[in-house]
Amino acid sequence: MAGNSGSATDDKKSKLVTSRDKVDNLFDEKKGESTMDDLAGDIVFDNGAGQEKKATKRAGVRKTTKSEASEGQLDATRMYLNEIGFSPLLTAEEEVYYSRLAQKGDEAARKRMIESNLRLVVKIARRYLKRGLALLDLIEEGNLGLIRAVEKFDPERGFRFSTYATWWIRQTIERAIMNQTRTIRLPIHVVKEINLYLRAARKLAQDVEREPSAEEIAALLDKPINDVKRMLGLNERVTSVDTPIGDDEDRMLLDAIPDENNPDPSMLLQDENVHNNLELWLTKLNDKQREVVERRFGLHGYERSTLEEVGQEIGVTRERVRQIQMDALKRLREILESEGFSEDVLLK
Repeated sequence: MAGNSGSATDDKKSKLVTSRDKVDNLFDEKKGESTMDDLAGDIVFDNGAGQEKKATKRAGVRKTTKSEASEGQLDATRMYLNEIGFSPLLTAEEEVYYSRLAQKGDEAARKRMIESNLRLVVKIARRYLKRGLALLDLIEEGNLGLIRAVEKFDPERGFRFSTYATWWIRQTIERAIMNQTRTIRLPIHVVKEINLYLRAARKLAQDVEREPSAEEIAALLDKPINDVKRMLGLNERVTSVDTPIGDDEDRMLLDAIPDENNPDPSMLLQDENVHNNLELWLTKLNDKQREVVERRFGLHGYERSTLEEVGQEIGVTRERVRQIQMDALKRLREILESEGFSEDVLLK
């Protein structure tokens, strides 16, 4: 009898929780809308089962009470996912057509663009589960980013809308998490500066169709690279050093944080190798690229200079200096990668 009971329990769990691969496949553009109902069950029970077990163990809450709450959340999630499942995805040509109409104030086209990308919001929102907000709250925040992306999208650049919208969706979700779960409140002027860098990152993402690097953002804004990295770092989520690592609740995050007062010997060796090879790497750049890098980063006796200052010295425009710097850094990254170095050494 006990064996049959255990088997029934296992069967029930297997129906409620599916593999990550299956859940990811539900968002395949070639899948039918009928999978959205399955997605609701996968997301809620996969996230809720573990929370239910921990909460019951800590506070003695009746399992049936938590289960009833999960059922209510499941119903709301399933209803929403079923609704958006009926909106077909747009082709690249349709994106251009509807976005052009939306730019002219066509409300129906704007609505079509939004509704056809609601599933993209759900896909992105799933990545932020267990960060302090419920799935539906994450989706709601992501939808605000989607609306903003529709308003700002420029179809003439030749990139897919999803590439551009992903940045807006991620930033609105991350900002909501930051505002509701941030341990340290940032001054308003710092938040404004962070937003300046994030806007530049979104613009670059649309231009290069990937996540831009810190040096690319710095070149666009004519800001020191270290300042860009520091400000973008403030946008990251604060995590307690007492957070357990993996399944081992006895091992905390603090145990894995390196002691900055005792540098990693391997990094010391790498720094020495970088210094010894820097001259060689610079010779692989053309004369213009090498001079821009030297002036911008204060090498070989030059003072660190802005894009404008470098342009005046070498007789080109500020924008041309920025392009030369980006080409030079791209070439240096290729050289570093081929020789087994991290591109982070460029920022030291």
